[in-house]
Parts: sequence; C-alpha cells; structure tokens
Amino acid sequence: MTSDGSTTGQEMPARLAALQTSVLKPISQTEARSVAADLKAMAKAEPQLQPLLDAAPALRDFLVAAFSLSPYLRDIAVAHPPLLWRAIDQPLGPLVESAIAEARESWRGADLSDTVLMERLRRAKRTTAFALALHDLARLTDARSSAQLLSRFAAAATSATIDHLLVGAHRSGKIRLGDEDHPSEGSGVIVLGMGKLGAGELNYSSDIDLVVFYEPDALGFADLLDASDIFARLLRRLVRILQERTGDGYVFRTDLRLRPDPGATPLAIPVEAALIYYEGRGQNWERAAYIKAQPVAGDLEAGERFLKALRPFVFRKYLDYAAIADIHSIKRQIHAHKGHGEIAVKGHNVKLGRGGIREIEFFVQTQQLIAGGRSAALRGRETEAMLAALAEAGWIDARTRDELTQAYWFLRDVEHRIQMVRDEQSHTLPTAEAELKRIALMSGFADTRTFGDSLSAAMRTVERRYVQLFEREAELSSELGNLVFTGQKDDPDTLETIRGLGFERPQDIARVMRTWHNGRYRATQSVEARERLTELTPRLLTVFGESRRADEALLRFDAFLAKLPAGIQLFSLLGNNPALLSLIVTIMSAAPRLADIIAAKPHVFDGMLDRRVLNEMPERDDLAGRLDDFLSTARHYEDRLDRLRIFASEQRFLIGIRLLTGVIDGPATGRALTDLAEIVVAATFRAVRHEIAAAHGEIARGRVALVAMGKAGSRELTAGSDIDLILIYDHDGDAADSDGPRPLDAARYHARLTQRLIAALSAPTAEGVLYEVDMRLRPSGNKGPVATRLPAFVKYQREDAWTWEHMALTRARPIAGDADMMQRTAEAIQAVIAEPSDAETVRKDVREMRALVEQEKPPENAWDLKLVPGGLVDIEFAAQTMFLLASAEGQALPTSGLSTMEVLEQLGPGVLPDSDLTLLRQALALMTDLSQIIRLCIDGPFDPHQAPAGLIERLCRAGDVPDIKVLEGELRRLTKAVRRIFLALVAGRGSESARS
Repeated sequence: MTSDGSTTGQEMPARLAALQTSVLKPISQTEARSVAADLKAMAKAEPQLQPLLDAAPALRDFLVAAFSLSPYLRDIAVAHPPLLWRAIDQPLGPLVESAIAEARESWRGADLSDTVLMERLRRAKRTTAFALALHDLARLTDARSSAQLLSRFAAAATSATIDHLLVGAHRSGKIRLGDEDHPSEGSGVIVLGMGKLGAGELNYSSDIDLVVFYEPDALGFADLLDASDIFARLLRRLVRILQERTGDGYVFRTDLRLRPDPGATPLAIPVEAALIYYEGRGQNWERAAYIKAQPVAGDLEAGERFLKALRPFVFRKYLDYAAIADIHSIKRQIHAHKGHGEIAVKGHNVKLGRGGIREIEFFVQTQQLIAGGRSAALRGRETEAMLAALAEAGWIDARTRDELTQAYWFLRDVEHRIQMVRDEQSHTLPTAEAELKRIALMSGFADTRTFGDSLSAAMRTVERRYVQLFEREAELSSELGNLVFTGQKDDPDTLETIRGLGFERPQDIARVMRTWHNGRYRATQSVEARERLTELTPRLLTVFGESRRADEALLRFDAFLAKLPAGIQLFSLLGNNPALLSLIVTIMSAAPRLADIIAAKPHVFDGMLDRRVLNEMPERDDLAGRLDDFLSTARHYEDRLDRLRIFASEQRFLIGIRLLTGVIDGPATGRALTDLAEIVVAATFRAVRHEIAAAHGEIARGRVALVAMGKAGSRELTAGSDIDLILIYDHDGDAADSDGPRPLDAARYHARLTQRLIAALSAPTAEGVLYEVDMRLRPSGNKGPVATRLPAFVKYQREDAWTWEHMALTRARPIAGDADMMQRTAEAIQAVIAEPSDAETVRKDVREMRALVEQEKPPENAWDLKLVPGGLVDIEFAAQTMFLLASAEGQALPTSGLSTMEVLEQLGPGVLPDSDLTLLRQALALMTDLSQIIRLCIDGPFDPHQAPAGLIERLCRAGDVPDIKVLEGELRRLTKAVRRIFLALVAGRGSESARS
C-alpha cells in the first residue's frame, strides 16, 4: 500500500489473493464462462496481461466476477484491454491523479475544437471510472475515497471546458481576457458546484449540478446587453461538451436548473442580480442547496467572494427553526412523487426513499441552517464532517453521529454498486430477484437475504433518527379528550378536558384559545402559524396545566402572544423542542420582564436549544470564541453592531434563565453578566477604533484603555444594568494630528472615539440597544472632557477628586484597549487609592454622601434592596470605606476592581468583629440573590402584593424560607443589623470593636 492509500501493481494481485476469491462472486456460471472467454481475448490483445493472470488465480477470479456483475465494466475492458492492464498494474492514486491532470489541461492547444476536447475528456473519464470501480469492488478503496476523486475529476473537466469556451470567445472578439494562458483568472465567471459535487461526494454515475454567475465588468464585453446571449450560447456548448454521448461515451450529465428562478432567468446571471434575488426572494430549499456550494471552475476567487456575500442568506443571524418545516415539506413531496412511503428492499430508492441517503443529508443540512449562523464549525460541506461537528457542538449525541455516518457510507456504497452495473444514474434497487442478487454480490454479500437484512437495518436506523428530528406528530386529543375551539360557543367536553388538565376557569381558557385560533393576534394571523399552534395546543395546555396557578400563567402567555410580532418561529421552536414548553411556563409564571424580551426579540430563545444551557455556564474564552464565530459573517460596521446586539441579548437571556431555574446564584449571575459585557464592549471598541482609523487615521504612538467603573468594574452587573465607563489615553510627547484623510488633534480624536463608542453601545438599531452607558464617573463628571489623557487623570485624582471619586476608583478596572496602556492605567489607579488619606475625613465624607443619597434617592419601599437603610448601598459603602481606611492606615491594599464580597473577605477581618463580618456577608449574599432575581423578572419596583406567583416562589426558594412573610422578616432583621454595622464603621467604632 502506498502512502496515498492506493495499491502498487505487485500489491494488487497479492491483496486479492489475501482476500480470497469469496470477495466477489460471478452472477452465474454461464456468465462466468463467457467473461473468461473475453479475458483470453483481452490477454491476446494486451500480452502483458497473460503472465499476470496465470500467476494470480485470485485476480483472474476477481475479474471474471467483476465483469460478470457489471456489463459496463466488461464492455470497457473488452474495448480497451490496455486500460485494464493500466488499472491493474498502476497504483490507483497516481493513475487517477494523472487522469485528473489530463482532464484539467485538455483545453490547451492552438484552435482546439469542441470535438477534440470532448474526446480528451471522455478518455480521461473512462480511465477514472474504470480504475475506481475495479478498486472499489475489490475493497481496495471505499465509497468515501471514490466520491472525492470523482468530484475532483468533475471539477477538473468543468474547469477545462470553461477555459476552452472563454478562450474561444476571446479569440472571436466577444469578450476580452486578461491572460489567455490562464483564462479563468480574473474573468469574474463563477461556476459553483452544487450538491454532491460541491461537497466532494459525487456518486459513481452522478450528474453534476452547476450554477453560473458573472461579474459583467470583468470580461470587457463590447456591449453588456449581449452578455446574456453570449453566456447562453457558451453554456449550451458546455452542457453539450460534457454530456453528449459519442463513441467514447460521455463525461457528466449536467444540470443548470439550480439557478435562481430557472423558468424565467437566463443560464448565467450577473452577480448583483443574483444577490438581489437571494436576499429578497430566496427560498429555504435554496439556502439548503448553498450549504454545499463550492467554486469548481472559472474565477475561483470571484466564486469565494460570491459565497461570502451570500453567507448571511444561507446562515441567518437568528436560529432558524421554522426552516425545518419547509425542508421537511420538500421531503414529503419527494416521498409523494416517488411513492416510497415504506422501507423495502426490492424497488426501494436508496437515495430518496424512506431511510435513505437524502434523509441523512436533510438531517444534517436543516441543523446547519438552524445554527450555522452562530457557529462557523457548522458551515462545512461534507456530510460526515458535519455529523461530527454537530456532535461536537452538542446538537446530536455521539451515538447518533456514529449510526448515521455508518449508514451514510453503507448506503452510498450500495448506490455506487447500483450505478456500476450499467453506468446509469439510478438509485433504485432492482425488483427482479436475479438483478437484486447482482447488487448483493457486488456489495460483498453471499445472498439477497443477508444483503436485505443489513440494508433494512441501516435504513431503519436512518428513519428512526430522521423521525426524531422531523416527524414529531402532535400529541393530540385522543389521550386528553376533546379540544375543540371552533364556533362561538364553548364545547362542553372541551371545557371538561381543560378543567381536568388543571385549570380553574376553563371558560376563560377556551376564550383565549379561540382568540389564538381565529388569528386575532399578529402572531397567529398567518395560516402556517395557526397550523403550528394547532399542533402545539394539546402539549401546551398539558404543560401549563401542571403548573401552580395554571390560569394565571396561561393568561400571561396570552398577553405575551398579543405583543409578539410573529409567531411561526416560536411555535416551530416549541413544536420541535417540547421540553422547552416547561421553561416557557416558568417564565410566564415568574418573569414578565423576560416574557416581554421574548415578545420583542423571539430569537433570544434560540440559545435554549443548546442542551448544556441548564447544566453549565460557558467559560469566558468559549463565549468570546462564539462571539467571534458569530461576527465572522458580518458584512459591514452596522451589521457588526446588530450582531453584537443579537449575541448580547441572547446571552443575557440565557444567563437569566440559569438564574431563574437555580443553575447559578446571584453573585455568579453578576460575574456572568459582567464577563459578557466585557467581551461585547471590547468587540464593539475594536470595531469603533477600526472605523475611526478609516476616517481619521491614528495618533502616532497613541494608546488607549477603556476602564469599567461601578458594578461593571466590580463584576456585579444585574439584568438591565447600564455600564459606567471612562476612556483614558496617552501618547509620546506632543502628538501630531492623526494621519488619516480627515486628521484630528489628539484630544478631539479621542473625544470622537469615545462619542462613537457611546453611540455604538447605546444607539437604538433594529436590534435595540446594546448597553446604556454612563460616563459621569470621569474626572469633573459631565463638565469634563469625555476622554482624559493619563497624566491629567492622575493629576485630577490626586489634587481635585472628592472622596466619593476615590471610592469609585476602588471598583475601577481596565477591560479593553492596548495591553500596555491597560496595565499602566491599572497601576496608576492603584497608586492613587493607595496614597494615605485622613481617616476622619474619609468617614465624614462617607456619612455625608450616604445622607445625600438618602435625601435625593429615597427607597421606593422596604423591598428596594439597593437604597433601603441597611441595604446594598450601605454594604457597598462599607466595603469602599474599608478600602480607603486601609490606605489611610498604611495597610497593604488589594487590587481595585474586586467584588464587594471579595473586599469584605480581604479587609473585613481587620476592621469588624467576626460576628458583624459574618452578618454583612450573609446579608450581601441574600440581597444579591434577591435583587438579581427581581431585576431579571420585573421592571420597576417590587411589590409582593402585585408580583407574579412564580416570582414569589422563586424568591422564597432563594431565601430558603417557606413564604414571603418569613422572607420579609428575615430582611428586616438583616437590614437593621447592616445599618448598625455601617453607622458604627463610619463613626469610627468598627475597628475598635474589632480589636476588643
């Protein structure tokens, strides 16, 4: 065996001898005798054959069996004995590579005619097909390798034909080429291989699907109006050159019907017109087709540019679960047209029939359509590789991957055998027993029974996996009872069914259901949406009925539907993922704010398809990688900003779901929301800097650091938090103006950079606002410049800043910018807060500031956990006071940007009695949990008398108490104690009591 996996001439008979003659049996003894006579005649015509056949009986037996089973191969061998000798004597790899190279260069020659090109291509195709078939039947190669080599040959033959046609058009003056020796380069002629050709998976007698586009300006047409007619003539010649049968056979049957609207468009279409079509009218089946599209001929660079421009059409920004129904409808049409509703053996179509190859391809492609926009790893062309990628990404399990991969290549192997018999583009097994036996023997089985058993098992495996994805039938009312919502009056049996499901007000529920099914909401106006909702209704009522206060939860879902702009995506998602319904119930019963988010942006629910969501939090690096994947298909700056908003809103939603379901607690939620904000803000900052550089250039040796303040700095963001930022910059000496087309001085340059960043983060787009930004913590607040040079920042902090500004610095943390500048800024901040200050002044200023906050922002009620006396502000102020007092007393300081809990843990033991410190930490943990849940679930103040029942239950579970009254009592106890500890600390009594 050579390094490329092929066999040498000496190895082939040796391998066949090792395999024994049972590797392949003739169809009958009569046929075997006839083929043996033919072999003698071939040996006379090609003398080198006879000694080899005499020395290797296994080889003779194999050839007798192969040619008796395949009349097509027998005819080639009889007509071309030297080709038989080459196929036996030469290694497969070099032999086919030589044929591919021969095909690719076959267009060269002065004034080459179509006829000569056709002869050359057919000769090379005959060599490739014959050698591959013999090695495949001998099991010295496999369907996977054969498909790849056939695809490469098809691309070479197509490329040669295109080059030949372009040179001819150039010499006749119809077009103008840049380089006649390399006609396709820079020509703007795009030839895409679709389907199996694009994926490198051609079957043995496959036709090839091509789509042709062109860039009108690249070919120098004398009159662009003639372009369409010129291409029409060229492509008709291409089809004739490749597929017309001559005495040498044919190359490939060629199909151009996958182009846009083939009944009404020319054979080749300008690129711009094609992009307009796909963006405005492209169908889901076309999206599926373009998953495998690959430039195979013509201007390959132009082809890659076209596919990159088309990528957002194929792989959507949102998870596209509604596409499943569309793709499955195509499959149902194929079943109806071909009549293959059941798995069989005789007469079964292994490609289009139930349990066949197409079901595996649809299984893979629909999930690629759904998730490929988010994950670059799911945008590949090959079926086997994408099954592996789906398993790696958690969309399928390893067993599904292995079963479908094994079934795919088994069925492809059978497909090859069907086509090797007579070189027919057929995928249908014979109905006659004798012909079915031929396929069984070619596939290595002893008889049709064992072949049929293996084939049926493979197709049943495919069918089972396919059904799990596509054919979830509605779990309907035969088990539940009547569910009828037509007419104006309630059906008594339906009311009884609804009551039995757990609802207390069945008439109200029936009225709601009629509203949905009558299409009175935008979400239920389309026929498709109502069809999906009808299928979903029994399961939906069952799951809502199992919840506490089922009526309240369903009515909240009704209010949610009333605001939903469209319903088909959500209904399709829930219909294909019934387990997600229980999460919807949780959201509707506990979190109206999340329900509003889904109503406004249904795509945020897409992330729930990842099975790992409720088991783990993604690592920060993993999250950053996902964002990079998602941004990789952005076409321009605005698209990048929209994608950042989509990613952030989805991930914020998923973090909220984890909090709501108890996977993570309040502090973990704060860290997760902050990590997300940092990743997204950093990506936005990079995009903004790129835009600014394009317009204004760069400041020589300029450096910037973006610093997070407040809860963003201490990693304690809540749902809906704005982010406090300041921008610090520096440069060497007196910097000159920026070096771009519209230069700016350093101060204006960085002010413009900051303003663009604020706009990028907070300006509303079609996808909403990314983050509200607060920059009031910069030097001099709103009166100061929006960007500050580092020396000026340090000078201000040392000479002019108030105590509250130094308190804010204890939470400051650089999160984006140039690494060296981020480090310098962090060191400067640490140096400022480490400078000793007067302890009494610090305590006095903190007392006054807390009093001012209470005066200007009094708490809404006792549940305003941030502002209530003894609440989170008191705990945060206590931690920041400890920070400044530590520097006043010359203690070693922790780094800035720690969470409040981390500051208490590091500085508290030297300042507070153990009991007080324990109580502060206990209060902080509980209030953080409760405030994170409240901010997640509702907007505005929390009132336990108005709050949803599910939210009350969730808060009680977080507080580990039986009811809300007990929780309120616990909060009163903790806030009273926190207030006492805070007042003692700022009065100077905390450290004394700690030492005592």
